[in-house]
Amino acid sequence: MTNATASAPTPAKIAAKRRPGDTIFLGLSTASAISILVILAGVAIFLIIQGLPAISANWVDNPSLSAIQNPAQVPWGSFWEYVAPLLWGSIWAAFIAMILGAPVAIGIALFISHYAPRRLAGPLGYVIDLLAAVPSIVFGLWGIIVIRPLLLPLSQFLNEYLGWIPLFEGPVSSTGSTMLAGGVVLAVMILPIVTSISREIFLQTPRLNEEAALALGATRWEMIKLAVLPYARSGMVSATLLGLGRALGETMAIALIISPSLIFSVHLLTDGYNSQTIAANIALNFPISDELQRSALIGTGLMLFVISFGVNMLARFLVTRKKGDTKRRKEGKRA
Repeated sequence: MTNATASAPTPAKIAAKRRPGDTIFLGLSTASAISILVILAGVAIFLIIQGLPAISANWVDNPSLSAIQNPAQVPWGSFWEYVAPLLWGSIWAAFIAMILGAPVAIGIALFISHYAPRRLAGPLGYVIDLLAAVPSIVFGLWGIIVIRPLLLPLSQFLNEYLGWIPLFEGPVSSTGSTMLAGGVVLAVMILPIVTSISREIFLQTPRLNEEAALALGATRWEMIKLAVLPYARSGMVSATLLGLGRALGETMAIALIISPSLIFSVHLLTDGYNSQTIAANIALNFPISDELQRSALIGTGLMLFVISFGVNMLARFLVTRKKGDTKRRKEGKRA
């Protein structure tokens, strides 16, 4: 009986017949993925080719390059001396926006997903999503007319009582054209991205985990702290870094609000001593630049491209690492 069973032929696996719709969807998905890689490579190649003449040029002996916005009236020694303050300005403005905007966005997402009544949560979510459709030029005008005058009393207060901190020292701007105003506007601009993604992540928390925490006597906040936030941590990191990408690439709002210079500065309340961002610098100078100056501006765009790519790679690394740590903890508990 055992031999008969052992010698019995293994039944052949029945191959599932692929439907035409599945084949079409697979082809479209594959073509879309390849298209993204091709477009990304094409943008990188274009920036390298167009920016290389200025990157490799001798800036000291080239009056055209030395004349690009230099407040000290000292010729730039190289492309890297020119792009360094722009890189700092872009990172500094985006960092201020993330410090001010990311906690508020995550708080709004928690309120919509776990605190707000159903009648309020839906309309409030729609309003937050609609902020993403507002053009950046409108945010810039709003910053000029509303935010700059509104922050003047706060700037005076911070300078008077906290002026010993480098961030708040220096003469306070009388017009409000400060990095603080630009950071506030950028913080509002990243709210829709961070809030929408965080809200969807919070809503995907397993219902049984939430009910188990509540059944054990946890308050609503304790339930969020024990069940929701650990589950959504990687999603919140991804949402925050996507908001950071939006802040890094913002152009017109910063160009309209602050009075920039090509310098290294951490001052938040001064006028005329604010670091310029790469995107705003390109927008302001591209129409009036000659061929070699445009190559220099495209080269700075290449640096911004590299930073944005690095931010996305960091986000992917953090999310993957978090998933790996969670998997190892689960396997350790089972063992």
